[in-house]
Amino acid sequence: MTEPTGRRERKKAQTRQSLADAALELFLERGYDQVGVKDIADYADVSVTTLFKHFSGKEALVFDQDDDLEAALVAAVRERTPGQSIPQALREHLLLKQSQLAVHAADPRFADFTRLVQETPALRDYAHRMWTRHEAALTRAIAEAVGAPEDDVSCAALARFALEARSLILQHAEPRRAAGEAFALLEHGWAASHPGN
Repeated sequence: MTEPTGRRERKKAQTRQSLADAALELFLERGYDQVGVKDIADYADVSVTTLFKHFSGKEALVFDQDDDLEAALVAAVRERTPGQSIPQALREHLLLKQSQLAVHAADPRFADFTRLVQETPALRDYAHRMWTRHEAALTRAIAEAVGAPEDDVSCAALARFALEARSLILQHAEPRRAAGEAFALLEHGWAASHPGN
């Protein structure tokens, strides 16, 4: 996330981060279903109205970097180096995110956070919807990059398979090798239907 430049933007970012931190702390301490938005607002010392100015709901507080993740996926396609294919750019992006995730995994709360998401149906559903939305944005970026219609099936397939490859990569003992193998399949199929992209 880029550093907000103006005082107002910095204050908004600080409030947003305080709310996300408060929510995570309370969810881990009490359980997701036992914490209400008023509890979070009170803990962060803001009004419920302020909370809703920054987040659409309780689930969004857990995934506070959702917009940044989507923007980074789209940028991986749009800002790839000349001569780099779209599957190669997505592979490199996911490997970078995987290495950043390894840093977060060192935080003792990371395992608790992961368990919270896995064990809470509302959060699992929200995470799935979030990835689906990312898939739509990524599909549009890929289609735009190759001059295809927004509903192009091959662009949608590449977006879906690239996003699904993430879980395979994260679960594998050798993430770099797993990414290489998964994206080699995507690269060959993509190259056959979109040479030079």
